[in-house]
Amino acid sequence: MTRVAAVDCGTNSIRLLVADADPVTGELVDLDRRMTIVRLGQGVDRTGRLAPEALERTFAACREYAEVIKEHGAERVRFVATSASRDAENRDEFVRGVLDILGVEPEVITGAQEAEFSFTGATKELTGRDDLAKPYLVVDIGGGSTEFVVGAEKVRAARSVDVGCVRMTERHLVRDGVVADPPTREQFAAVRADIEAALDLAEATVPLKEARTLVGLAGSVTTLAAIALGLETYDSTAIHHSRLSYTQVATITARLMTAPHAERAAIPSMHPGRVDVIASGALVLLAIMDRIGAQEVIVSEHDILDGIAYQVAEDVEAGRNLG
Repeated sequence: MTRVAAVDCGTNSIRLLVADADPVTGELVDLDRRMTIVRLGQGVDRTGRLAPEALERTFAACREYAEVIKEHGAERVRFVATSASRDAENRDEFVRGVLDILGVEPEVITGAQEAEFSFTGATKELTGRDDLAKPYLVVDIGGGSTEFVVGAEKVRAARSVDVGCVRMTERHLVRDGVVADPPTREQFAAVRADIEAALDLAEATVPLKEARTLVGLAGSVTTLAAIALGLETYDSTAIHHSRLSYTQVATITARLMTAPHAERAAIPSMHPGRVDVIASGALVLLAIMDRIGAQEVIVSEHDILDGIAYQVAEDVEAGRNLG
């Protein structure tokens, strides 16, 4: 087993996984898994830059994660940054800050790389299950982008498109710097139109409708699962590999779209950082299920973080073999 640390910094949240990984068997034993909502992508769609306050929130989380990594004695650390960092003019400032704090340079990966990591993390432990038909369609609904990956044992086709819960909320649901409470039907119609256009782009290169099992990743999907399960607190064990029916997704999405801020905030399993963006994220999932005719989605708590950890462990093992 190799002790590794993986950091995934997205548009809405930054997450850490410290785990013991066996690159041969694919076993992954969590030692510490945590998430902090930092909203790094605040305003990026409008300004093209990372805001100073967003950078400071992210660096504060990095300082906390550096202590956790040190405490567990991880042999190797890999820091991956996704959509917001790809889009920002001042991403060098972000890179320097992370390097100073964690001692590793963040890799601003492409959408294709993000898709590969997400697919590996989500499907590695599904191998051998007879109740799930292949190929899989893995959808990772992030803050700034959504990744679509079709494959069985390996990735067959992948595409990243610029629709995510934060980007859609900031683009269509904000007026004078404030999210509408609640947004109007017309505003959500604009969100849905963007999503449909993005699905057209994804479908041009990824055979979405050939998939036999839909696997959903990231906070929007897991939050919907927590709501469907009626959890009083967020419980990743209960959520992982739960199944959300199309009817559940449609019903919860309709509720979130019409609920005022206070009602969404009062949902027991709702993270405060998702209150304003959850309706847009839910609408992305619903549109995907409509497009491919999916009757259910398998919810996975294992995603890009796990894919990064597997890759780090494999790299360490390869280095040992060469040595």
